[in-house]
Amino acid sequence: MIELIPAIDIIDGRCVRLTKGDYATERVYSEQPVDMAKAFEDFGFRRLHVVDLDGARSSHIVNHRVVEQIVAQTGLQVDFGGGVKTDEDVQRAFDFGARWVTVGSLAVTRPDVFLDWLARYGADRLILGADVRDGRVSINGWKDDSGRELLDFLADYWSHGVEQVLCTEISKDGMLSGPATALYARILRQNPQCYLIASGGVSSDDDIRALDAAGLPAVVFGKAIYEGRVDLKALSREFILSPKAQTPSHTPQTC
Repeated sequence: MIELIPAIDIIDGRCVRLTKGDYATERVYSEQPVDMAKAFEDFGFRRLHVVDLDGARSSHIVNHRVVEQIVAQTGLQVDFGGGVKTDEDVQRAFDFGARWVTVGSLAVTRPDVFLDWLARYGADRLILGADVRDGRVSINGWKDDSGRELLDFLADYWSHGVEQVLCTEISKDGMLSGPATALYARILRQNPQCYLIASGGVSSDDDIRALDAAGLPAVVFGKAIYEGRVDLKALSREFILSPKAQTPSHTPQTC
C-alpha cells in the first residue's frame, strides 16, 4: 500500500510551489511553513518532505532555521533536500533534525562523495534524488541537463546499495496533469525492491490510486493539497499516512 508524503518547498522562509521547477512561477501558499507542517501533523501525517529551493540553486543549505523549527515544534519525521553539497551540509541537515537527507545534484557530479556518505551514514538515512527531463537526469535546481540517462544512473547506484529513490519528472511537476506513472513502472520493473518515491503531477485521488495500482511504495505531493484537488480524508481511509517505525512504511531491501 502506497505511503502518502506531503511536501513543503521553501523560498525566503515561505511555503511555495513552482511549475516545472521554474523559479519565475513561484506561488506562495503560506508565510508560515511551520504552521503548514503542524496542520499536516494534526491531520495524521507523520512524515514530511521539505525542499530548500534557495539551497537547491546555491552552493549550500539556506533555509535551515525553518526545518529546525518544524522538527522542534512537531513530531514529524522530515526528509530534507536542497543545497546539500558538502560534508558539512549533510551533517548539518542531520544535526538540525532531518530523519533522511535527499541528495540529487552532488550524486551526479561527485559520486565519490555520495558513496562516502552512504558508507558513513547508511543507506537507510540517505535518499537518492533523481530529477528527470526527457529521460535524462537534471541537476543544479533543474537548470542543467547532466547528460546521464536515468535508468543507467539508477542502476549504478543500486549496485552500491542505495535503497530509496525520489524521482521527479520535471515536465509534470506543479502541472496538476497527472504523474509519470509509466516512467515509475519502468523503474520498478528494473528493480522492484527499491523504495521508489514518486514526485510530480499528482492532481487527484485517482492519480494516487493509479500509482498504488502500479506498485509505487510512496508518493510526495504538495500542490494538489494546496489547491484542494485531493480529498485527504478519503485518501487517509485508503492509504498510509503514518509510518509504523523510523523507516518507510515497508522497509526496503537493498536495491
